[in-house]
Amino acid sequence: MHQTIQPRTTSPTRRTPQLIGTALGHALEWYDWGIYAIFVPFFATQFFDDSNQLSAVLSSLAVFAVGFVARPVGGFVFGWLADRAGRRTAMMATVVTIAAASFAIGVAPTYAEIGAWASLILLLARIVQGLACGSELPSAQTYLSEIAPANRRGVWSSIIYISSVFGNTVGVLLGLVLTLTLSEADMHAYGWRIPFLLGGVFGLVAIYMRRKMPETEAFIQADRRRPRLWPELVRHRGQALRVIGLSVGFTVFYYSWVVAAPAYAISSLHVSSAGALWAGVTSSILLMALMPLWGRLSDRIGRKPVLLISTVGGAATLFPVQFLVRDSAWQLFAGMTIAAVFISAGVSILPAVYAEMFPTGIRALGLAVPYSVAVAVFGGTAPYLQTWIGANLGPLFYTGYCVLLLLASTLVIIRMPETRGKDLT
Repeated sequence: MHQTIQPRTTSPTRRTPQLIGTALGHALEWYDWGIYAIFVPFFATQFFDDSNQLSAVLSSLAVFAVGFVARPVGGFVFGWLADRAGRRTAMMATVVTIAAASFAIGVAPTYAEIGAWASLILLLARIVQGLACGSELPSAQTYLSEIAPANRRGVWSSIIYISSVFGNTVGVLLGLVLTLTLSEADMHAYGWRIPFLLGGVFGLVAIYMRRKMPETEAFIQADRRRPRLWPELVRHRGQALRVIGLSVGFTVFYYSWVVAAPAYAISSLHVSSAGALWAGVTSSILLMALMPLWGRLSDRIGRKPVLLISTVGGAATLFPVQFLVRDSAWQLFAGMTIAAVFISAGVSILPAVYAEMFPTGIRALGLAVPYSVAVAVFGGTAPYLQTWIGANLGPLFYTGYCVLLLLASTLVIIRMPETRGKDLT
């Protein structure tokens, strides 16, 4: 006879550990994922032949992209775990894996010490990290959406990307502190290791907090006889394709102007390291401040209008922003700030939009696989394409690529149903 397991908590006072644990773990993912892009100019020649600086940077960015290839596999494995063993179990597993891979990069020997084996160690660490990251975002946003009140799910969902930007901003701030206190030679020699080692330490804190998190009521109260995976994935293929269509524009927009912009400005536009990192930090603070406001607005007027503000506004302003940004940190700050206004509108509510597409029994996996595919193909290649296209064709060609993807996501938004306030069953 089927036995219903009672939820461990429904009290709002018990939601604080849930929110903190979700936010810290997700911030760790983006801290560890982001510091790679931020510190590429400093460690590229430590893992690859230093005879050609641009080649070493491009090789490091290629490894960045390969890490994304592992995300769909990780999304399937950890997404299956989240829908079978629980959201909390999957979130614990992802944060342990992410932190361990970050620590491994921090202690890895260099190309000068062991040759191409150093490149292989970097590659393997990023693949392992990619496996875990493939489900961290889907699991975390599924968890948060399931504990949020239906009429406030938009503003609650903004916590996910606030955590993402916060984690990335911590990495940028750390880069700023290190570049101001260490010489360029010291940054290349050992300074770049510090953020990766700290990622392992931060992981211990996130693990402790997630151990205290209860499972969501939606998962506990759902039928314990979970649906068969492949038939359910096929049955919800329309939603899966919608996830991909939504993700392509937002992913490239976000990675280009939040994650990779400071490193690109340093390596390709020759903006000073300190100036570029300051521009990244200050624009990210604005980004975080705007997200709950957009989330609250979506709870009032709907998800689709806010998503359209993001994609249409972003597509309309990217070319002017690209003309604005040249070789000055102030120009970079202005460009990143304008982009942040429109980026924040979309990413603040994407967790709620994704969660509202799928039923409980397949919510994590149904999102994890298509989302990871989209991020792997478009997000993982964004920093590489930004650098390569900028060097060989000019930055305007890359901007055109971003605009086309934002317009593709716009078409998906127009055709999708409105899901504001939907019950997650």
